[in-house]
Amino acid sequence: MKEKLPPLQGLYYFYTAAKLGSFKLAASELFVTAAAISQQIRQLEETLGTELFLRQHRKVTLTMEGELLFAQSQKGFEHLHQGIRQINQDPNPNQLSISTLPSFAQHWLVPRIGHFRELNPNQELMIEPTNRLVDFQNSNIDLCIRYGPGQYPNVTSKLLMEELLYPVCHPIYQQQHGIYQLSDLTAADLIEDYWPDLNWGAWLENIGYAAQKPTLKYNGSHFVLEGALAVQGVALAKHSLANRYIEEGKLVRIGHVAQRTDYNYFICAPKSYFKREKIRRFCEWIFNQVDESRTYCKLDCDIIDTRSPQ
Repeated sequence: MKEKLPPLQGLYYFYTAAKLGSFKLAASELFVTAAAISQQIRQLEETLGTELFLRQHRKVTLTMEGELLFAQSQKGFEHLHQGIRQINQDPNPNQLSISTLPSFAQHWLVPRIGHFRELNPNQELMIEPTNRLVDFQNSNIDLCIRYGPGQYPNVTSKLLMEELLYPVCHPIYQQQHGIYQLSDLTAADLIEDYWPDLNWGAWLENIGYAAQKPTLKYNGSHFVLEGALAVQGVALAKHSLANRYIEEGKLVRIGHVAQRTDYNYFICAPKSYFKREKIRRFCEWIFNQVDESRTYCKLDCDIIDTRSPQ
């Protein structure tokens, strides 16, 4: 027959009172009343069928049974506290390991990461560019930045930034093929990513144009953007990745329409990881970077919301 343990709250109240030698002091430490301590311990004594304290005027002392229970409960609660500390403990406080998409790493994070290094010169960084989802239990990754719906199992997801999609191409390609407005796209080579939201046919239909099939498809937004930079055609690009090249004059935006989709960027990690000092500093930095880019990169266009209703 399985043994039934007494309520954990009663055991912890008993352990605290026995450790401090006083119901009053235990009540103060646990932010409850002395009466609550006394009631929980009385119920524990009734459950065990024995007295644990000798109640005397202005003090309490442990009985023989109380001494025995205190010795074992002390070991148990110390093990529990140690386990909790290990959960929240950072095994590598001087190394920050980030997993993110290759496109985001290449075109957004890496160009900015020098500023984070200036602010945190003693922080070692490891950036792993991959589309693979992270198994935090079996890796040394501290956090990941993902592009998607934001619902990932066993992690906490924090919205980093919303994304907009619009057409871009190299100025040389624009001049060679006369691509200056959306109606000119029928004469363009269209470059598309395999991601489901980066779909030329759906993008064009959402703004009232006939769907077109892409001429060139890449598996990765970084390749799509590189294709546009290499004068291969018009890419359906993410604003977060393309805007830097537009400001530098290496790419031009076609038309005055952008679309918002169901996919956005999220920072993801187990909930307890966000308590780690290095992650707290990185999150504070990257959210500030997003706010700055949002301030300086105001988009002068019509934004169409194609997100699915919640």
